Amino acid sequence: MSYNQPPPAQPTFIGPPAGQPGGKPKWARKRVAIPAACLIFFVGVGIGSSGSNGDQEKTSSSAKPQPTVTVTETAAAKPAKDDAKPAKDEKPAPSKDDEKATVPNFVGMGLQSAQDKAQEVGFSELTSHDALGRDRMQAFDRNWKVCSQSVEAGTSTSTDADLDFGAVKLEEGCPAKDEKPPSAEGGKMPDFTGKSVKAARGALDSGASITVNDASAEDRMVLMESNWKVCSQTPAAGTSLNGQPVELTAVKFEESCR
Repeated sequence: MSYNQPPPAQPTFIGPPAGQPGGKPKWARKRVAIPAACLIFFVGVGIGSSGSNGDQEKTSSSAKPQPTVTVTETAAAKPAKDDAKPAKDEKPAPSKDDEKATVPNFVGMGLQSAQDKAQEVGFSELTSHDALGRDRMQAFDRNWKVCSQSVEAGTSTSTDADLDFGAVKLEEGCPAKDEKPPSAEGGKMPDFTGKSVKAARGALDSGASITVNDASAEDRMVLMESNWKVCSQTPAAGTSLNGQPVELTAVKFEESCR
């Protein structure tokens, strides 16, 4: 290497062209020019957004609340009074009180068959009782037969009328007339002789103290009282009842008192 060589040449500054004083060197950074069309677009969008929000706020602030409309349900129009009246030619349906039927002859029929026949004709108020006065209940109607009826056969009467049948069991004979159970009317001791223990108990006050003993020497318990008949009683028939205890002796109906 030679130390006598001249130093490298420095870059020469080229001045601005003629007529343009203060120019910058060529190697200086150039400015980026934004086209005018883009600038107008962004400015327009900003103005549009601002205007839209302003319009919304203006609309919201200036909007008035809508009045609430209340709808009231009206009752259906009632028909005129004249329309509710039946036509002159129409007749009201007869009430059950006005309905009548002829009462058949039930005597000799089985109790169940008699009741079925009565209902077929139109009668519905039906009852029955023990024609022998023993106060037995007709638990199984087919085991009983009719001996009497409260309304005579052939009578035309309201279908609301009560029909009461006097009945006995199928193997029993009908009495000449219904035997009524005893009653302690007037506060006197009835005559219970030959009556069922059940009928005797029913004639006395529900609070009466009653003792029933077997009149035979067997000393049996009297369980089904309607099957037992009274042989003796204390106090005697006709005695005033004032709450005193009552004693009865009895045997079964097919047996004789001793």
